[in-house]
Amino acid sequence: MDMDHGSGSGSSSAACKISMLWNWYTIDACFISKQWHIRSKGMFAGSCIGVILLVMSVELLRRLGKEYDASLYRQFYRRATASPHGSDGATLTFRATPLQQLVRAFIHACAFGAAYIVMLLAMYYNGYIIICIFIGAGLGKFVCDWLVVKINPDTLLEESGKKPGGIEETTLCCA
Repeated sequence: MDMDHGSGSGSSSAACKISMLWNWYTIDACFISKQWHIRSKGMFAGSCIGVILLVMSVELLRRLGKEYDASLYRQFYRRATASPHGSDGATLTFRATPLQQLVRAFIHACAFGAAYIVMLLAMYYNGYIIICIFIGAGLGKFVCDWLVVKINPDTLLEESGKKPGGIEETTLCCA
């Protein structure tokens, strides 16, 4: 079920090879648009490296969003402990400023957009590109989301009944 997306104008360039079935096309494969037409092994290698970096950037943006939220939380926590009302047991509510919310929304939109492009690339069912997506996800998690746990030995016995945390968000789109 190959689809010929060539120009049909009789030019010397080969037509794009696009298949809606699993494929291993390299030369003459096209992705996203006819301008992304692979004409050499070097172009394909560059595309594979670009896909890996794109997926790693999704992981980086996810981490950036978490770190920014944690920064806001620490800021709110400092304000709460400095507040005279913080010690009387009253519930304090803090809300992000419009600028802070705009930054949060921008980070989320960038991560969502990059993840959407990755999904579109996966829809070409090219085995090499899908393998590169997996490699990028693994490298992105390894580089951008290194697990650090801080444990206070004094409160360790008090918290022994708590279950350890696992994966908080399975995918960006379903969070």
